[in-house]
Amino acid sequence: MSIHHAIDYIELPAPDLAAAKAFYGSALGWTFTDYGEAYVGFSSTGGDEDGGFDPRGTPHAGGPLVQVYSDDLEATLRAVVAAGGAISVEPFAFPGGRRFQFTDPAGNELGAWSRT
Repeated sequence: MSIHHAIDYIELPAPDLAAAKAFYGSALGWTFTDYGEAYVGFSSTGGDEDGGFDPRGTPHAGGPLVQVYSDDLEATLRAVVAAGGAISVEPFAFPGGRRFQFTDPAGNELGAWSRT
């Protein structure tokens, strides 16, 4: 369901689509839809697509920071590292919960947060 003015879809640069699928599938349990060899859609909920991987883009830190929610922040951190990600900002508390930031193997930086 699309909601007015809500983020509806995000594209992440991913020069190696197979590596992006392997990382996000392993670290966060995302599912994928291949659209030929030039684009992959992803779902973080198992439902509608939330975004896609674009092999034409160039990953870099410093752009908009996409945040994923985690029921268990420590387990998510371990899964990110086990899947080949790197922790760029160690877990810290903020008003409303805790979070950390990580880079995927292509260099995109994302965050994960939890209320606890």
